[in-house]
Amino acid sequence: MTDNSQINGSFDDLLSANREFAQSFSLSGFDGVARAGVAIVTCMDSRIDPLGMIGLAPGDAKIFRNPGGRVDNSALEAMVLGVHLLNVQRVLVVPHTRCAMASASEQQLRRRIGESAGQDASWQSFHVISDQLDALAQDVAKVRSHPLIPDTVQVGGFLYDVDTGLLTQHR
Repeated sequence: MTDNSQINGSFDDLLSANREFAQSFSLSGFDGVARAGVAIVTCMDSRIDPLGMIGLAPGDAKIFRNPGGRVDNSALEAMVLGVHLLNVQRVLVVPHTRCAMASASEQQLRRRIGESAGQDASWQSFHVISDQLDALAQDVAKVRSHPLIPDTVQVGGFLYDVDTGLLTQHR
């Protein structure tokens, strides 16, 4: 049986920060559309500030994050919804330098995860990226060719440098 008081207490610092955040919360009543007409598909890496890196603020863009910043089926679903329901007119696909998904093999990740978990992880798929720029080109093409995303939507592929903060356009 788990001691819930221990579990609940492990979030106290975050809940305290949330109460401070809520004191100056300014998005109440906002309709949820992307005010700047932008959607970003990027990695879950905590070194990435998706809004800050392109000069936007909360409410300006729709953001979809996953390991490697890949355009998978879930990302495509989000882009279709964004385009048709949430004012998305431009899509940025943004993987980044020094990404774990592009710097390790599937076997290496399985081994590392297995060691950390203390159990076999050979069955888990991690969708590693062997050629990041080729994957970026494929992902941009997926968005551009999706039948429910019109040609009027601008789609660009960019590589974010986690050491400089700069974006480089590739597609």
